[in-house]
Amino acid sequence: MAQWKHMSQMLQCLPSDTVNNLYPSNSFPIEVRHFLAEWIERQIWDNFVLEKVEQESQAQALLDQTISMLQLIAQQNTNVLDQMKLMHISRNMAMFHQQPLQFAVMVRDILAKERVLLDTPIQMHSSPQFQQYPNRESSFNNMQDVDHLVLKVLEVQDIRQAMHELQEELNWERQNYEGLQGPIQQNGLDPTQSEIQKLQNHIQQLEYNVKAMATKRFQLLNGCVDCLDQCQTRLISKLKEWRWDQYKATIGQPFDDNLNLLQTWCEQLLGVNGKLRQELVLIGEPIPELKESLGTLLQVLIQSSLVVDKQPPQVIKTQSKFSTTVQYLLGEKVAPGKPVVLKAQIINELQARNQISVPGDNVAELINNTAILEHNTPSKSTCATFRNMSIKKIKRADRKGSESVTEEKFALLFSTEITITGCDTPYRIQMISLPVVVIVHGSQDKNALATIIWDCAFSKPDRVPFMVPERVPWKMMYNTLNSKFTDEVRTKHDLDQYNQHFLAQKIFNKPDFADDFSNILVSWAQFNKEVLLGRPFTFWQWFEGVMELTKKHLSTYWSEGLIFGFIGKQHLHLILKERPNGTFLLRFSDSEIGGITIAYVSACENGGQKIQNIQPFTKRDLEIRSLGDRIRDINHITYLYPEFPKHEVFKKFYTEPQASPGGGYIPVSLLTKVGTDDNSDTSPAPTPLAESPQSAVGFSVSDDMDLDIETILETLHQED
Repeated sequence: MAQWKHMSQMLQCLPSDTVNNLYPSNSFPIEVRHFLAEWIERQIWDNFVLEKVEQESQAQALLDQTISMLQLIAQQNTNVLDQMKLMHISRNMAMFHQQPLQFAVMVRDILAKERVLLDTPIQMHSSPQFQQYPNRESSFNNMQDVDHLVLKVLEVQDIRQAMHELQEELNWERQNYEGLQGPIQQNGLDPTQSEIQKLQNHIQQLEYNVKAMATKRFQLLNGCVDCLDQCQTRLISKLKEWRWDQYKATIGQPFDDNLNLLQTWCEQLLGVNGKLRQELVLIGEPIPELKESLGTLLQVLIQSSLVVDKQPPQVIKTQSKFSTTVQYLLGEKVAPGKPVVLKAQIINELQARNQISVPGDNVAELINNTAILEHNTPSKSTCATFRNMSIKKIKRADRKGSESVTEEKFALLFSTEITITGCDTPYRIQMISLPVVVIVHGSQDKNALATIIWDCAFSKPDRVPFMVPERVPWKMMYNTLNSKFTDEVRTKHDLDQYNQHFLAQKIFNKPDFADDFSNILVSWAQFNKEVLLGRPFTFWQWFEGVMELTKKHLSTYWSEGLIFGFIGKQHLHLILKERPNGTFLLRFSDSEIGGITIAYVSACENGGQKIQNIQPFTKRDLEIRSLGDRIRDINHITYLYPEFPKHEVFKKFYTEPQASPGGGYIPVSLLTKVGTDDNSDTSPAPTPLAESPQSAVGFSVSDDMDLDIETILETLHQED
């Protein structure tokens, strides 16, 4: 009743065409939904599928209850017009007695469409912008198409049954006619007598009817195969769309990973294919073109139903465990007996393009690379889970020019042989994962992730693996950065136009450029191959460091708009130059990876003003003392730009003083102190660091690194 309560309020805002399409007057008028609302919503309709004939009795019971309740409400209603209307509706609904499942599926779809409408802002329904919800609406339309196809198959079966009965009657009448031929010839009777003539005419009519029904049956079969082809083409398209959305989730785009609807769709199409192949056999004469079409459709469906449900990590470190899950959407139709074992192997770009598995040409040694396809009854899913896979070693291709190991893409290929109930032969099926980059050391992680981000953001859906453009417009790059940033930080607060402009200035090294960067092309080299001017790091390494810092320590500050973020020094001076002393803003460091700094207005000795930038706080600094407490410590800053008192804005981020420790100890605390120009000359000179023994070979070893000889050699090879 709760759903109808909200739906009835929405109806007055919907176009009349939408309402009429939702509640068709000839089958399920709106009065049925209104008078039986509470009862309808208490029943379970979602499980009904036209193909499942075992549900007919349940559907018939619901139909009978619906008609009975309408008649009862009509009798109790004091309004004569309502009485007549409800009785008329109840009589019309009796048409579903021959096909009660069609009634149950119709109610299922109506309730589902109501939920879609209720989840959609009202103003969207009457505008073209409603198209931004195509997947949800088209899913119901596609399922309805399959339901209509099932009805067509039922019609073919009905015609076949009717033909069988007609043929039996024709055989009987022919036998009767032959039985009369003897006496007519022996007694010299006139064969044109009325009874004999009637029998001849009846036989001719039966023969004509059988032939006409055979023609109609063939036409319907042709139509069903064409319709099945169309439905399956849409299904394959939806599966590709699901995989594409899964890939785009890498850069933070929304993704609904539910496969239930697609699984139901696969199962229905498999059932329809089986029934049509059965009808072809029952015709008794070969129709090779239809048989071939159905065989091809069956093979494509069986092979397309393998889905990588949970992708492996897209950056995989050798000698490290990882997991992945493969789901088979036709799992309930797998023939019982021998278990289905899936095998996983690593393939390179060339093998991915050829879509082949070469057993004797493995590019990697993969540990724990087999898993059994198992059915989960509660979830109705059939999956193979690889829990402890590991790449022992990898064989790389010859690199071109300055290409590094973190730019080489691989994929996991999953394959098996499967037998479907009702099919004579086993089928070889396979599916590849999203692209992965294999690394041997944690220091390669950021560069490998850059390869994946670029590939995900700028590749085309039907590309040749793993082709991706070398240059893209800045507006595409910015949208990717913004999507990835908001997803990682888990915020709805986007990067603004000032952030966007500064990021463009930085990646193009044009600090004085004030025009629009949108259509200027940015290259892969500018993104993560060439270091920024005057810096020892690339654009992506710098941006990723900011993103990581914000994600771990500054998420709430950012979400509440307290961090200005990415801003150039020219813009910084422009907006702060006329502000009172002590006005400050928070910006990400331009010169250090993963740092945030405080820029503030301070007084000069001559009475003027200057902009000061406090040494950036890094992840390690903020682990020791939070940003809020550091802001409280610094007396030089008083107002957050443009004019918010800092103690009002940041108060909730302040840490309460700890209670005095016991045992007679004197309490201690940490405070942030900002140096001044007065003591700069007296500051001790920095002590030089001892040279690392590893500096001669270009890398250093930190406490958390665990290197073996192979790893060191590959790291050296990469740097060479």
